[in-house]
Amino acid sequence: MTHIRTTIARGWFVMILVSWNFGLQAQRFIVDKGEINFSSNASLEMIKAASDKVTGLIDPANNQFAFLVNISTFRGFNSELQRQHFNENYMESEKYPKATFSGKIIEQIDFTKDSTYEVRAKGDLDIHGQKQSRIIKSKLTIRNGHLVIESDFIVPLTDHIITIPKIVSQKIATEIEVHFKSSLVHQK
Repeated sequence: MTHIRTTIARGWFVMILVSWNFGLQAQRFIVDKGEINFSSNASLEMIKAASDKVTGLIDPANNQFAFLVNISTFRGFNSELQRQHFNENYMESEKYPKATFSGKIIEQIDFTKDSTYEVRAKGDLDIHGQKQSRIIKSKLTIRNGHLVIESDFIVPLTDHIITIPKIVSQKIATEIEVHFKSSLVHQK
């Protein structure tokens, strides 16, 4: 069942990307490798997890981007039971299987020139079925036709209607620290 939902989620993601109506000669960059790490630094416990199952792309023709990660792919945690609670009780990953961030890079970038840019990515961050308009500062490095994008940002749980029971409120932070890094290559 999870495999079917993952396939459907990826199908919808591809349809969104196709709906951008990219030109046939567009020189898009797709994720080659990517990782999202998060940490919850609460008063009684530190929780860390990561996923290297990031998909996405950037279209230099219009500065648009889209990234996706399936929630159930996060690993780490302090125990398997903690991972299970993350998926079942907090993220409800059966009901909300993916997190996405899509929108547009605000600054104009010369994607043909090797350089490092401080950019702002403006778009919709969709977690737990709740979209929030966000501007996320990122570092974009272009070297030999490859892109690397990195960002650090905070996700307040209340923005995405993720509730923490009072009994574990000192073990789970109300704001989650996120680190994102992805390498992108020309789409073939």
